[in-house]
Amino acid sequence: MDIPALSTYMSMSKLSANIDIAVMSKILDTAEATGEALTQMMESAVIPGLGENIDIMA
Repeated sequence: MDIPALSTYMSMSKLSANIDIAVMSKILDTAEATGEALTQMMESAVIPGLGENIDIMA
């Protein structure tokens, strides 16, 4: 068993896992910001009173 190689492999594996977690955290932050922006855009597009009255006399 090659102890130095095993140690290097474990260290690289831990680094890879930490990088994956950081990337996923960044993706989550971006998704939350996009969701908030979409919600604000939808709220600003609402026209109060639109569709409340229908003129059926022609």
